[in-house]
This record gives sequence, C-alpha cells and structure tokens, in this order.
Amino acid sequence: MGKLITLGEHIVKNQDKFPYATGELTALLSGIKLASKVVNSEINKAGLVDEIIGQEGQTNIQGEDQQKLDVYANRIFKEALGARAVVCGLASEEEDDYVAYESEVCQNGSYIILIDPLDGSSNIDVNVSIGTIFCVYRRISEPGQPAELNDFLQKGREIVAAGYVVYGSSTMIVMSTGQGVHGYTFDPSIGVFFLSHENLRIPDNGKIYSVNEGNFPFFDENIRNYLKHCKEYDPASNRPYTSRYIGSLVSDFHRNLIKGGIYLYPATSHKPKGKLRLLYECNPMAFLIEQAGGLATDGVQDILDIKPTELHQRCPLILGSKNMVNELKRFLAD
Repeated sequence: MGKLITLGEHIVKNQDKFPYATGELTALLSGIKLASKVVNSEINKAGLVDEIIGQEGQTNIQGEDQQKLDVYANRIFKEALGARAVVCGLASEEEDDYVAYESEVCQNGSYIILIDPLDGSSNIDVNVSIGTIFCVYRRISEPGQPAELNDFLQKGREIVAAGYVVYGSSTMIVMSTGQGVHGYTFDPSIGVFFLSHENLRIPDNGKIYSVNEGNFPFFDENIRNYLKHCKEYDPASNRPYTSRYIGSLVSDFHRNLIKGGIYLYPATSHKPKGKLRLLYECNPMAFLIEQAGGLATDGVQDILDIKPTELHQRCPLILGSKNMVNELKRFLAD
C-alpha cells in the first residue's frame, strides 16, 4: 500500500497550481471539509433520532418543502464558512437572499461561495444517497465592503473551485480547483478524508442515460426522439442504453462520472426554464464535468457561458460523456 494522502495534504501539495495560490482558498476548502463531517454525522443518525428526518414545516424561496436536515445543513455550512475570514459572502438554495458576512475581517475576504447544502433531501427518509454541491468565486466588489449581488451573478467560467459531497455507502468529497477532478473518501474511524480517486476522467462514451421519464409527455419532441433512440436495439452503437435515475443529482452525477453516461433535466411544457438552479447545481456540476473531459449544455449553449440574472435562476441541464452529449445535440439541431 502506498502512502495515504489526506485531502489537506493534497491541497497544500498542489497549492501552486491554484489560480490564486495564497493559502486563502485552502482555508475555505477546509471549512467545507469540516462542515461536511458534521452534516455526515447527523445524516448517519437519520431513522434513529426523530428530530432529524421529516419536513421542517416551511418552504424555501423556490416553494419547495424544506426537510429538517435541509435547515440543519444550511446552518452548519453557513456558520463554518462564516468563521473563515477569507469568505465575504454566501448564497444558498435555502436562503431567500445572499448572506454578506458582517464582521470586518470577513468583509476583507476574497471569496464568495454558492451552495446547495443538501441536494436530494427528499430522499432522506428512504435512505437514498444525498449530497452537498458548492462552487467558489473570487469577489468582484471592493474588499473592505460587504459582498454585493454582482459577486454572485458571475458566469460559471469564472469559478475558482467547485465540488460536491456524496453521503452514501461511503462519504466522498469530489472537487476541482481547475486542475482536474479528484475524489477524497472519508475514513470515519479517524475522521479524515483521504485521496482515493486521482484525476477522475469521464469516459467519452457510456451506456447510461439518466432522466425522469415520468416527464416524457412534457418534453420537447426532439428530447422525446432522443429518448426513443436510447431505447432502440442497435448493437453497432451499443444500444439500447441502460436507464438509471435516482432522483438525487449528486448520486446520478457521481455514477455517470465514474462509469460514463448522460444526465438530462431538460425544460418541460410546465417548467419551460427547467427545474434545477443554475448557480447552486448546474454551474458547479458543469465545471466538474468539463474538468473531467465531459460536456454540459442547456440545449442551446454551454452552461458555463450563461450570464446569471438572479440568484435562484433555473436552467435546463444536459451533461455527461462527450460523445453522448454531442449525440443529443444532433437531435436538438433537427
């Protein structure tokens, strides 16, 4: 067995490759690591402690029912990142507005973070893997002042770091600082994340397509034609593809990243702008998939080229193996 490398050691070792090698980004990522440990511990109690699972009785800004763990995870990440002087602001799927940290030291911070604290939380009660999604930007407002809305409304191309935590059979942080994608697996016996998947690359081709087929009648005709194509028997192109859909973006993305495949959450007739959030879900995952050699599009343009206009903006999302996404693009061009 080779030398085990911790997440912290790996970050420090490669710090000179970061876009801003000041040590500040390292401190920020350590905050994410700490918060994910706390949330992981709480998730592992689900089913044992009544106060953990079930609905909070409130809805978030998108009108979705908040789970108790949604609220808990949001608080933990907000507090952990607010304690890092390098973070001047945070925007969360669970917050109505962005949070500009008030302390003078935070107002001098260089970074803002956008986060979905607990993606797939509706699956908590049925013991399905869930996750945390995040991305990090350099602020564009003047240091020494509170963070501003424009700091959060940057294109995905400006992301400095992005990643997700998957709370599953093992807990992993998968992230990129713009120099490839790496996975770190949590060892609960000693409370440490170790480098387990170095330089993850999604295969150019795959056999998996992931989509909520219950929405089939509401999809555009070109999307419906593509899904019929996925099911056709054609040995020369390894079809039919295998349908795999969990309904937890982190879980579906993680499987396809490892095995190859395509994930679709396109627009529908009743959700013409899509369902997923551009800033908290689409941009971070698009950044990761491009770093791993794949593609991400809304059906018209690359996800990372979209200029956001609001915090909770929704967006269609298609991402995955390069050749599979390009295949779908040909259907959309018809």
